[in-house]
Amino acid sequence: MPLRNDFDQLVDVKGGFISREIFVDADIYRQELDKVFTRAWLLVGHESLVPNPGDFYTSRMGEESVILCRDKKGEIHVFLNSCRHRGMKVCRYEQGNTSLFTCPYHSWTYTTDGKLQGVPLHRTLYDGVLDRDANSLVSVAKLCNYKGSIWATWDKDAPDFITYLGDAKVHLDQALDCRDGREGGSEVIGVHKWVFPANWKFAAENFLGDTYHNPSHRSVDLIGIGPSAAAGKKGRRDDELEKAQHVWISFPEGHGVHSAIQPEANEYIESFLDNPILEKYFRHCFEERKRRLGEGARLLPFVGTIFPNTSYHGRQPRGLCAWHPHSPTSTEGWRFFLVDKDAPKEAKEYLRRYYMRYSGPAGMTEQDDMENWLYATAASTGTVARRYPFNYQQSMGAYVTDHPLGGDVSTQVTEQIARGFYRRWTTYMQGGDWHELLGSPAGNRQAAE
Repeated sequence: MPLRNDFDQLVDVKGGFISREIFVDADIYRQELDKVFTRAWLLVGHESLVPNPGDFYTSRMGEESVILCRDKKGEIHVFLNSCRHRGMKVCRYEQGNTSLFTCPYHSWTYTTDGKLQGVPLHRTLYDGVLDRDANSLVSVAKLCNYKGSIWATWDKDAPDFITYLGDAKVHLDQALDCRDGREGGSEVIGVHKWVFPANWKFAAENFLGDTYHNPSHRSVDLIGIGPSAAAGKKGRRDDELEKAQHVWISFPEGHGVHSAIQPEANEYIESFLDNPILEKYFRHCFEERKRRLGEGARLLPFVGTIFPNTSYHGRQPRGLCAWHPHSPTSTEGWRFFLVDKDAPKEAKEYLRRYYMRYSGPAGMTEQDDMENWLYATAASTGTVARRYPFNYQQSMGAYVTDHPLGGDVSTQVTEQIARGFYRRWTTYMQGGDWHELLGSPAGNRQAAE
């Protein structure tokens, strides 16, 4: 069966229409795994999940199982979780500590730096034939520990991770840096994993900055689940950004963010009013961040997606999300909840409980999102439905390209970020080179309006 190559027709960025086929078609999904998930930088995990030599954490890249581990020298690696002999998983546990990974099928054994160490009956069966170095665990082509978050790619020709991030870097930093302005310093305090019947792109697109869907969260807003709910503040979070200028930014690499710029005065807005100790702590963090970063402290995060499938919440809640593809109509969501590693114990415990009531499979806000995604996916599988594309014409042309933050910057709710995401998705699906994938003019074959 020939591969589909009609992506220019399926994704009409200039006109603002995108075919439902890209969310449900099995052939397109198989090509995504080959053309997107083998080339793009993907989130694997966080260094705090493997703090000690011998620690491991099984993760995913696309559909494939990988092992995030720290060897006996303390170096972090990411390996394909598959024995070189017959392919069995060499690690069947979610997390732990070990000195060796042993395949349960034929007992080939690998060290935590991936080297093939033990082969039963080696002298009798393989002497003079088996090259141990050539049969090490398959390692990712490139790996980056960025402020504690671990990213990897299978493409040896991929640019370094910082180049891949482009101008989206400063926005991702808002989620990874300490609340008081120090660089890095986050740790994972919990991971939620669950499967939902929707295409992975619906989730990724949602966190690009789809503020337009907020009415679907009205019931949660009326109840009030934020950190100051008992003090009378309604909504999902405290309104730290009530005086800020919101910005929606589409970056040429396919990333998209919704951030906010505080007024020049940048005065503290009370939050965490249900707990005086936490309120004092976060007030201190605000003042320290302002002192350290100066004008830079005015930029605050909301949400964003790093192409293709890593999203983040920047403050309330705070965490990284990986939308792992299972099938055209099934996704496994992983949420890595973040706190400052040196935050007070009381702050960590309070935030852990808040994150759970907000996000994940039981989170009240996430349940709203998932209902939207699964119904949208189901509604795109029908014969008649697939004849009619989705409309992405919101705020066509309502952006500037000369903003200091880079990219296409909008100051109103927009689908420009989604159009940019799918424009870059198309470039990957057409086998574009890295100049195109990073957003060179040649990569914008369907130049935005």
